Amino acid sequence: MYYYQPIYRKPPETTRGKSEIKVTGEGRISIQPDTAQVLIGVESEHTELRTAQSENAQKISDITKVLKAIGILAENIQTDNFTIFPMYDFVDGKQVFRGYRVDHMLQVTVLDIDKVGLVVDTAVEHGANRVSNISFQILNSSNLYQRALTIAVEDALQKAKTIANAFNLTLIPTPKSVVEERRFLETPIPLQKTQMVLSASTEIQPGKEDIEAVVTAVFSTTTM
Repeated sequence: MYYYQPIYRKPPETTRGKSEIKVTGEGRISIQPDTAQVLIGVESEHTELRTAQSENAQKISDITKVLKAIGILAENIQTDNFTIFPMYDFVDGKQVFRGYRVDHMLQVTVLDIDKVGLVVDTAVEHGANRVSNISFQILNSSNLYQRALTIAVEDALQKAKTIANAFNLTLIPTPKSVVEERRFLETPIPLQKTQMVLSASTEIQPGKEDIEAVVTAVFSTTTM
């Protein structure tokens, strides 16, 4: 003989009087960049390759010396690009050799932002005829980002408090979770690009950059 024995399952527990609030907090710090990188170089042309190279090398040497004299460290001056091009003209549909062009570009890192204009002017006065890709950076952005992140967390907490008060809820200030949604990634800020420099007296305005942090936080609440 078989007996049927019913099986009882405990119903799922429900939490009464509790809810969650999900908010996004933002933090932003505006600051002027403190470091610049400039590409400075010399373009030389001559019918003889050796002459073009010699003239170019002399001007690059002069530029390097004067940049060191105004406080740029040797390790902050390095060759970015060096190229030699044969040049041709087309006469009556025929390719006619015209000479050689030698380009030598230096990447100059300027740690004193106020000297950027001086660096450009000094280089131009001593033979530079190319300046390109002036860009600005924040040297130590990590600490500033941590400050922005703190502001973002505080912003999330204040938003959660406001929402809880609006619905007559008691907020538990310690969040259940906090997720860093977006962080500042340091990238150079391009200022200007010029191919040839014909005159000096350059005024550089770096402006300001925003360092931002965004978090998503979940808070628990109870009814008052």
